[in-house]
Amino acid sequence: MALHSALSNAELHVMKGASTATSGQLPVANGTGDTVFTTPTLAVTAPNVTATFTEANRALDVSGRLVAAGGTLNVTEALHDGKTILLDTAAGSVCTLPAASGSGARFRFNVKAIATSNSHIVKVAGAADIIQGAVVTVDQDTAGTVTGWVTASDSDTVTLNRTTTGSVTRGEFIELEDVATNLWTISGVLTNTAAGATPFSATV
Repeated sequence: MALHSALSNAELHVMKGASTATSGQLPVANGTGDTVFTTPTLAVTAPNVTATFTEANRALDVSGRLVAAGGTLNVTEALHDGKTILLDTAAGSVCTLPAASGSGARFRFNVKAIATSNSHIVKVAGAADIIQGAVVTVDQDTAGTVTGWVTASDSDTVTLNRTTTGSVTRGEFIELEDVATNLWTISGVLTNTAAGATPFSATV
């Protein structure tokens, strides 16, 4: 009813010459009993969002949080950043990281299947990249025995060999982060049988 009244008043005033409307204007009461036409103003403030569509999609896509490594997997920032990659193949899963560029990409590798032949391996893409950091191994044979292993200056490969360096218990994990050009950092918890040994080497 109010809109109908406003339009009726507007039409009356237009007929008397009190106000004329142009395209896009709406009738508004002016406080004195008259109705005049005015152009509405809409203020739109751009949100403070700096993420690209690809970045937003990668962060919000929760349907693919778990990724099966299979026999081999070339890991990419676009497909795997923030995801858990499952080392899931009895013959060993071999995963190759993308070139380190300081992107901040993070990848978690989780032992889902104990390898029964070969080894689970995570390695860098090229000889210029290295892995730096440390992991711990928990001795399956002796309760309470935990050993820490620190990378060498040229470490570029992590090998879980089914005995001394990991792939002994489901749930073992390592996490790698791209922190600078040619530099990955690592942390994680593995388990071992027999005498524990470093899982780090330079093979690329």
